[in-house]
Amino acid sequence: MSDQNFRSILTGSFSTPCADNPTVAMIEAAYIHEGLNARYINCDVKADNLADAVKGAKAMEWVGFNCSLPHKVAVLEHLDALDESAKLIGAVNCVAIKDGRLTGHNTDGKGFLASLKEITDPAGKRVLLLGAGGAARAIAVELALAGVAHLTVVNRDVKKAETIAALVRDNSSADAEAKHWQGDVSVPEGTDIVINATSIGLGDPGAIPPVDIKSLTKGQIVADVIPNPPQTRFLQEAHAQGCTTLDGLGMLVNQGLIGVEIWLSKTLDGDVMAQTLEEIFESSGD
Repeated sequence: MSDQNFRSILTGSFSTPCADNPTVAMIEAAYIHEGLNARYINCDVKADNLADAVKGAKAMEWVGFNCSLPHKVAVLEHLDALDESAKLIGAVNCVAIKDGRLTGHNTDGKGFLASLKEITDPAGKRVLLLGAGGAARAIAVELALAGVAHLTVVNRDVKKAETIAALVRDNSSADAEAKHWQGDVSVPEGTDIVINATSIGLGDPGAIPPVDIKSLTKGQIVADVIPNPPQTRFLQEAHAQGCTTLDGLGMLVNQGLIGVEIWLSKTLDGDVMAQTLEEIFESSGD
C-alpha cells in the first residue's frame, strides 16, 4: 500500500471564455497514453481574478499553467522571471512553477517554429508574414532568433507591422520591413516562406486572406496558424499552386509538447495529441 500515490501532478489553463479550448483534451489524452498521474484543468478565469488564480496555482503546487486571452500580458506582473523570447514578445502563454518561483514562457512562436523545422531550417530564408497581432509577433521573434535573413510584415494598420519589424531589427541580425496591406497582397519575388498569422479562416472553410494566389510559386512553403479547419482554403489554394503547406494543427500540438516539456521535462506523444484534435475538429464540423 505504501508505494501507491493518489496525488496527481497539476497543470492547466487560465482564460475566459474557455469552454471551446480543446487543449485540455489534447494534453490529457497524451498524459493517459504516457501513463502519467497528471491532470490538465481548464479554468475560466475572469480578468479580475487572475492574481488569485496564480496565487492558487502556486499554493496548490501546480507545476505550471497556460494562459490565454485576456491574460497573456496581464500575467507578467505576477511572475518572477521571463525566458528570452517571452521578454522580446512581451507576452506569456506558459508559466512554469518551480520551488515557488514562476517563470514565463511564450510557446506560440516556438510551436510554429518546431512545425516549420520539420520541413526546413528557417536560417537564411526570406519570409512574408501576414498580420501583426500576438501570434505574428511571437512568430516573428522566434524566426528572428532562428536566423531568418529577411522578414516582411504586412498589416492593414502599418504601425503595428512596423513595431514588429523594428523589434526584429533591434534584437537580431535579421533585416525586417513593414508594408501596408491594401487589396490583395502580392508575394515578393524570392520569398521562401509565407505565413498567414491572421485569424481569417478560423472556423470558416470558405474564408481566405486577401492574397494574390497567382504570386505564390512552386516550392514555396506556405503556412497557416489556424488549426480548425486544419486545411484552410488558403492552404488548399497554395497546394494547387505547387507550394508545400504547413497547417496550424502542428503548431497547436507543438505548443502543447513544448509546454509539457517545460513543466515536466517529459516529451509526450505528438501523434496522440494530433489525433485527438483531429477527432474533435471533425466532429465539430459535422
